[in-house]
Amino acid sequence: MQKIFLIFISLCAFQTVQAQDAEYAQFYANPLYLNPGFAGTTDQTRLSVNYRNQWPQQGTNYTSYSVAIDRYAEKLKGGLGMQAHSSREPNGIVEKTSLNLFYAHHIKFNPRFFFDLGLRAGFTYKKLDYQQLVFPDMINQLTGERYLGSQEIPENASLLYPDFGVGFIGQYDSFYGGIAVDHLSQPDESVFIGDQRGKLPLKFTVHLGAKSYRWHRGLLSRRFTLSPNVIYQQQAAFRQLNLGLYVLERSVSAGLWYRQTKGIQPESVILMLGLMRPKFKIGYSYDHCLSELSYYSYGAHEISLILFTGEKRKSRQTLLIPSL
Repeated sequence: MQKIFLIFISLCAFQTVQAQDAEYAQFYANPLYLNPGFAGTTDQTRLSVNYRNQWPQQGTNYTSYSVAIDRYAEKLKGGLGMQAHSSREPNGIVEKTSLNLFYAHHIKFNPRFFFDLGLRAGFTYKKLDYQQLVFPDMINQLTGERYLGSQEIPENASLLYPDFGVGFIGQYDSFYGGIAVDHLSQPDESVFIGDQRGKLPLKFTVHLGAKSYRWHRGLLSRRFTLSPNVIYQQQAAFRQLNLGLYVLERSVSAGLWYRQTKGIQPESVILMLGLMRPKFKIGYSYDHCLSELSYYSYGAHEISLILFTGEKRKSRQTLLIPSL
């Protein structure tokens, strides 16, 4: 009965609240998802694979998958990329799959200052598995036995729509940042024709960061890198502020993020750990919920893998972004 009630609540939220994008905690391990301007910003071809499992222990988990590849194209003076993304929420009741192409034009003013302007275009397929939903009139209140319901079946239980985004990133010495706007056409995701509540709102992202080097003193002298970061995202009434710090010591990277949503209460703390090598990067992160949902959510697990292939280019230094 508890699971049936939760599925019903999920449907109510789906029908009355505007849709929002799936989010990742390892922001820079999924750079094209964060900002289209990141396309082609490495000195080799980059293949990124990401997986996120949210609320895994309650039987209503939200999962997201992403696979992306991007590289710099000398003749175009910019980066090209492609990404496939899929999310299931919860347990496959709603499935969303998108395929996007990216182009980012690179401009270098001098060795200290350059920026990129990125574009994203693609299609998204969204499906509602109506057979998994359970409504109150389908349950015998005495025995708990389920019956066939009388609810109206949506006309748009599955739909396909185009989607577009734009992004800008820049770097000056060891400081970097960018702005991205997604869903420029604000596509309609309503499952019922004529329902105006399913419009996908614009998503705004602003991210800023820096890198600096520090050394231990004494016999155990080691060089390590500190990277503080700020990421702010807003989609309709949903607002999210992320404050983070990365530490890179040789091939080991660690990160700590604090996330806060609308209001003054903290939402979660994110712990990260990664292994960085010339040919690959692998990372793991865990979201520990601090809000009232902590009794239910059991946090979120995320894994990322980035592979680098091909010859290194020498036309422009790569953008300074964290490893996770």
